[in-house]
Amino acid sequence: MARVITVALVDDDRMLTDGMRAWLDGVPGLRLVATATTPAELLRPPDPELPYVPPDVVLLDLRLGDGSDPVDNIRLLLSSGSRVLVISTVPDRARIIESVRAGAEGYLTKDNDLPTLVAAIEDVAAGRSAHSPELAFACAHDDSPARPRLSPRERQILLDYASGMTLKSAARRAGITVHTAKDYLDRVKAKYRQAGRPAYTKIDLARLMREDSLDGQ
Repeated sequence: MARVITVALVDDDRMLTDGMRAWLDGVPGLRLVATATTPAELLRPPDPELPYVPPDVVLLDLRLGDGSDPVDNIRLLLSSGSRVLVISTVPDRARIIESVRAGAEGYLTKDNDLPTLVAAIEDVAAGRSAHSPELAFACAHDDSPARPRLSPRERQILLDYASGMTLKSAARRAGITVHTAKDYLDRVKAKYRQAGRPAYTKIDLARLMREDSLDGQ
């Protein structure tokens, strides 16, 4: 019997919560096991006598009504043992980059359809990155000092996908397979995660400056 992927939703929009429950109900291989308005609420088991069992994937709204910091929320959920897929109403470039650096496995806007959401959940549950044009666009147009150095091929695939091409079209243009193109996007995301290292000292800051000077982007 195939393993069922357990999913939780953290969102304070009641309409979205009810809609997500209806959407995922009956999807083979997926089970929505919990909903909450904050990560803290999700991590608080209904029965204190029972241990908390982390879902495989948490769908996390980027902006919650309690004003909590998205980066803190992502790190809290990761520390509990779940993987995180961020969902949002808008493709906020700065917030997307922050989410990736904090450890989120993907970023989707809420106007995506059910097959796209299901595919993203399956990718995240399997330990793969959930790629989206929103995520690619944010990375391709990142101009922050801490941006990672990308190879020419990584940047090409990223820009083509961010411009609206399908991954298949971007791969065909580069003369590579779709699988290889996904590998390039995975590398970009991994570099962004590594670039999330905090710079506490002058030595750390100097290192980042040296890296940027070699970027050539």
